[in-house]
Amino acid sequence: MPRKLLIMGAAGRDFHVFNCLYRDNKAVEVVAFTAAQIPHIEDRRYPAALAGSLYPEGIPIYPEDELPELLDGIDEVVFAYSDVSIDYVNERKRLVEAHGVAFSTFDIEGSMLVSRKPVIAITAVRTGCGKSQVSRRIVDILRDLGLRTVAIRHPMPYGDLAAQAVQRFASYADLDRYDCTIEEREEYEPHIANGAVVYAGVDYAAILEEAEKEADVIVWDGGNNDTPFFKPDLWICVADPHRAGHELLYFPGTVNFQHADIILIGKVGYADPANIERVRANAQRVNPGAMILLRESPLHVPDPQAIAGKRVLVIEDGPTTTHGGMPFGAGVLAATQNGAAELVDPRPYAVGEIAETFAQYPDIGDLLPAMGYGDTQVRDLEKTVNAVDCDLVLVATPIDLTRIIDIERPAMRIGYSLEREDGALSKAVRQAVLPTYRDACMSAK
Repeated sequence: MPRKLLIMGAAGRDFHVFNCLYRDNKAVEVVAFTAAQIPHIEDRRYPAALAGSLYPEGIPIYPEDELPELLDGIDEVVFAYSDVSIDYVNERKRLVEAHGVAFSTFDIEGSMLVSRKPVIAITAVRTGCGKSQVSRRIVDILRDLGLRTVAIRHPMPYGDLAAQAVQRFASYADLDRYDCTIEEREEYEPHIANGAVVYAGVDYAAILEEAEKEADVIVWDGGNNDTPFFKPDLWICVADPHRAGHELLYFPGTVNFQHADIILIGKVGYADPANIERVRANAQRVNPGAMILLRESPLHVPDPQAIAGKRVLVIEDGPTTTHGGMPFGAGVLAATQNGAAELVDPRPYAVGEIAETFAQYPDIGDLLPAMGYGDTQVRDLEKTVNAVDCDLVLVATPIDLTRIIDIERPAMRIGYSLEREDGALSKAVRQAVLPTYRDACMSAK
């Protein structure tokens, strides 16, 4: 009899683990997935077109809060999503084992696909550490070396899973063609603006096969604090001094922190020096072989004078300030550093699913998370923004939010990037990539 498994996930890593380890494995029957973190992803099915011949009806997806009722007859539960505290993982483990069911976390090595091309993986210890700006900087370094680079993003399959198996983004029109959510646009649009092609989807073996056709180097731009889907030639982990200590407390970011070749401590220009040193000391203790780099993330504020004395609504990246637990972002920094009279609390004005988000994450603070996992949530976001009594809206999301919603009050977009003085980073990229690239070229001949 096949061993019966249940995979706990969030419509991303869980599907990848299934595809890599269980899809064609007759010794295992995956009975169900559970879903958490992301709204509107439960009560669906992982489709037969992706699940393979052993699952002609596909695989059901249930809300995680139904986990106790789903454990009857299950042999093992595999925990396969990211950016949760180790305490939370242990709590889930105790719940599962109390029902006489084995519990494990996903096989990190077993779910790393091997590429024919060099791979640079950018990961983090938490959501919102600044992976995307590091990824864009890596793309720039590789472009300066004359290498064609394709960025592959962590999955965010919130729609038709079969239709999203392999997605290629090379223009803003592609974002509309695939009906991307705000969260997807925030990850893909900056790469497109930087002149890079982006792949994402559900089936990462098929994605890798397509990306290798047009890339000299693959840049894995990870989501949350997940581990790489591809075996890296250079593994970078971004740490956050504003959440010092989290590098040892959150799953699976601890794995990135322990195994990375480079630990890049970002946003140091706004951080407490004691916290920077705390992260550095933890890195030296748990990963003594890693190169440690400190980098600033300069803010781009188009008109600082326009902020002074104003009552400001700040819109920040959604996942960073919700399940990422980050109490502020670039918008709050821009407002406080440039003399805003007040950060207007959006909670009294929140409607619909935005109000539900504040109820679910009561510690968000005086900022508005740019949540947009579906049309209803996007419209609720727009209504909330326009209901807030303020003088100015600071939009600190990675995308131009005005392309998605209409903002009726004066608005200013706040940006940030990784400082470019990175000779050590450039050298590490060259040393990791060029030998493998030359070997790949020789094999192709």
